[in-house]
Amino acid sequence: MNPVLEKLSKIGIVPVVKIDNAEDAISLAKALCAGGLPCAEVTFRTTAAAAAIRAMTENFPQMCVGAGTVLTAAHVDAAIAAGAQFMVSPGLNPRTVKYCMEKEIPITPGTSTPSDIEQAIELGLDVVKFFPAEQSGGLAKIKALAGPYVNMKFMPTGGINAKNLTTYLDYDKIIACGGSWMVPSDLINAGEWDKIEQLTREAVQTMLGFELAHIGINMENEEEAMKAANRFSFLLGMPVKPGNTAVFVGSAVELTKSPYLGKNGHIAIRTNYIVRAVNYLESVLGFTFNQESAKYDDKGRLKAIYLSEEIAGFAVHLVQK
Repeated sequence: MNPVLEKLSKIGIVPVVKIDNAEDAISLAKALCAGGLPCAEVTFRTTAAAAAIRAMTENFPQMCVGAGTVLTAAHVDAAIAAGAQFMVSPGLNPRTVKYCMEKEIPITPGTSTPSDIEQAIELGLDVVKFFPAEQSGGLAKIKALAGPYVNMKFMPTGGINAKNLTTYLDYDKIIACGGSWMVPSDLINAGEWDKIEQLTREAVQTMLGFELAHIGINMENEEEAMKAANRFSFLLGMPVKPGNTAVFVGSAVELTKSPYLGKNGHIAIRTNYIVRAVNYLESVLGFTFNQESAKYDDKGRLKAIYLSEEIAGFAVHLVQK
């Protein structure tokens, strides 16, 4: 996969932006980055697109900014000149795809049929846009297309929102989803940057689904662990469940029978997609992970891993829901 598309896959959601006034681009980019999505597909549906791309790329170099609704070679040239890192088109125009490939810039053309996919394969592509996603059959159609075309990956766009986002991301042939629900034109035109930031943050949380699994507390010995467990059991109204190395209080508190990772203990956080979460946290927030702590299921899939750093004296690990 192209490195730019790999980067988008690690972010997971690509905001599709229709911007009418280029002067709004910097505030919009700031809101997207603050909300946790340092990327954007700026569509060539308005004359402000090229200037908006330039403003974003010059002022927010950490962003991955691309051009959408790319229909002609002129669009490609304007987008590249403005600093765009990738191209997206609503359909598959072989001439436009070939032009992008000559310019050595990745393009994900819109597809929705087997013939589209075969054209994309013939052109040497391994990632395509599926558009309009919901209107073209949604996830069921993508799965049907992926059956015979086993090496093709998809970036669906069109009708995707907070309610159906994870339905798409559950499928491993989907690298990321494009959508505009966190960047609606009315909020952009009204300058409601705080609301866009909030919607962006909510989109990331919907994708990753972080939630507290349990808190582990380091105890000196089994006696101290049992004593603390009985206290917590009364306060929380949860049963004590002794184990080999720790005593649990319900599923909320783990009291180790001897000190374990973390100065004070550890915190376990569940996530919808542990691999996506690791990729996101590494690429967007700069976290690193203790690879030696990784645990896998019997099919070789990652199920738990610790962050390299402690937070407030606690080791932190992600666990797959």
